[in-house]
Amino acid sequence: MLAVRVELKQVLIKLMMNAIEAMAEVAERPRILRIHCELGDLEHGRGVVVGVEDSGPGFAALDPQRLFDAFYTTKAHGLGMGLSIARSIVEGHGGRLWATANPQHGLTFRFTIPVARES
Repeated sequence: MLAVRVELKQVLIKLMMNAIEAMAEVAERPRILRIHCELGDLEHGRGVVVGVEDSGPGFAALDPQRLFDAFYTTKAHGLGMGLSIARSIVEGHGGRLWATANPQHGLTFRFTIPVARES
């Protein structure tokens, strides 16, 4: 299966926008948004690992157990659908999406996408 470029673009934009919004209130330290991508070995073969890292408040305002649940949001005007949809898209491509706390500040969202085998 080939990746649907527009769907993966939607995932990446959602993660970047969430990171930017998470850092909106940060004033006492630099706001850092870091995006990284690497080829690696996944559970079922080779794949791409993409990370979106921010220096926001981290899990402080979030319930990590519900982070990807539909309709769960911490935003005043949020619908709570973005991360749920992003996870569905990634899983539909045979990958995985998760979040981890950074050592200092913020979160890193990572997702994997398997590399297509040549036919």
